[in-house]
Amino acid sequence: MRPRSLRGRLVWGAALLATAAVLAAQIIGFIVVRSWLLNRIDGQLDDFILPGHAYSRTVDPAPELPPHADSVTLPSDFRIMFYDTQGRESGRLGGGKAPGPGLPSSIDRLELSPGKPGTVRAASGSGRWRVMIKSGPDQTSYVVALPMDMVDGAASELLWLNAVVLAVTVTGLVVLGRWVVRIGLLPLTRMEQTAREITAHDLNLRLPDTDPRTETGRLSTVLNTMLDRLQKALRERESSEARLRRFVADAGHELRTPLTTVQGFADLALRHEDWPVSARREADRLIVQNAERMSLLVDDLLLLAKLDQEPVYAAERVDLLLLAADAVGAVAPQSPGHEIRLEPVGGGEDGVEPAETVGDPHRLRQVVTNLLTNAVTHTPPGTTVRVRVGTTRATAECGGRDRPGRSASGPPLAQGSRICVVEVIDDGPGIGAEAAGRVFERFYRADPSRSRERGGSGLGLAIASTITEGHGGRLELETRPAQGCVFRCVLPGGH
Repeated sequence: MRPRSLRGRLVWGAALLATAAVLAAQIIGFIVVRSWLLNRIDGQLDDFILPGHAYSRTVDPAPELPPHADSVTLPSDFRIMFYDTQGRESGRLGGGKAPGPGLPSSIDRLELSPGKPGTVRAASGSGRWRVMIKSGPDQTSYVVALPMDMVDGAASELLWLNAVVLAVTVTGLVVLGRWVVRIGLLPLTRMEQTAREITAHDLNLRLPDTDPRTETGRLSTVLNTMLDRLQKALRERESSEARLRRFVADAGHELRTPLTTVQGFADLALRHEDWPVSARREADRLIVQNAERMSLLVDDLLLLAKLDQEPVYAAERVDLLLLAADAVGAVAPQSPGHEIRLEPVGGGEDGVEPAETVGDPHRLRQVVTNLLTNAVTHTPPGTTVRVRVGTTRATAECGGRDRPGRSASGPPLAQGSRICVVEVIDDGPGIGAEAAGRVFERFYRADPSRSRERGGSGLGLAIASTITEGHGGRLELETRPAQGCVFRCVLPGGH
């Protein structure tokens, strides 16, 4: 069988339940009314007392009476049959148009106990009589009877009335039930129509009924939340695919230039074997330089892939002050045009103090070195670069909250928690707001030139942010055009 719709199940289910309830009420009413009428007849039979002179005249009929007592009509529906001491019929009282009770000629064949009412059929026709045996004088007895026409008639009328009421009730329930259920299911109908429109073309539509006091409203709220999450996931997937395509394009662009250079000079060296030694040496130098460039780029890509797939970091106590000092010592000789200073966080007069955290010393050294290298690479000679190291508490000023003018690579740390900070501050030209929001993207460079000498491949900050987030921290950038940049590495403080 094909399953019915929810509307059909509700209508027919309610109709069946109501039909069962009405039918049960009618059956109970029928039984109660019939029992009441029957008890009333039994009460009349039990209360009936035959006068003594009527009994004597019936047993010894007077000369003026007809030979049979049936001709005597009582002013009621009672019928009485007398039996002698031998149990044989000796006379009757009562009469009328209706046939009397079909009583046997011997009281022994009646199979009734004295004082207990019973039911017998009429002498002819389909009528029934209620009878009761009572004791008479001198060990005689008589049977008093009342017709059950009122009981049977009332029961028949009540049955017909119940049948009509039941039919009207069921019909009304089905007709009105369909209307009531249709009104009640309007929210579900609207949800169905909206869902079809969402499926067809418009993912921005949402279910309209969101009243938390109703079941459909709560369901709509849950479904709207699910749709929001699905739409967000789709957008993230599209954004991820776009980033992947851009990543592949940028990687191909970065690799194409050195490959073209290597291939070009190699072809020239093979075609012109009579080149002078100086020209050949210059070609070899350029081939080696571009090969190193490709090697560094491939190493960066492999490192990012490794950090994304299965980042494995050591868990050692690391003093960020030592890492910063090492980075300054390594970068300063390569950047003679920049003044690099090592200071405490806040720029106070107090000397720098150790800032210990737990992590991988090699990877964290790489973060500090990348930040410092990025600062000296993107600022002109004569720029002062300050490397500040220290411990503090996460606040809106540092690590604990996002705010306008600040870009970050991860979520803020808990307000008030102890943190370790390494800041790289320069007084160079700064970065525009649009570029600041993308500096942590892979292969992104504010400089439109693709020359590695003017900014590298755009993977240094991406690597630094990935490592920092892997240690439970984040990178922050605060910049104001023409006033320099602040790159801040925020890490959880060691215990």
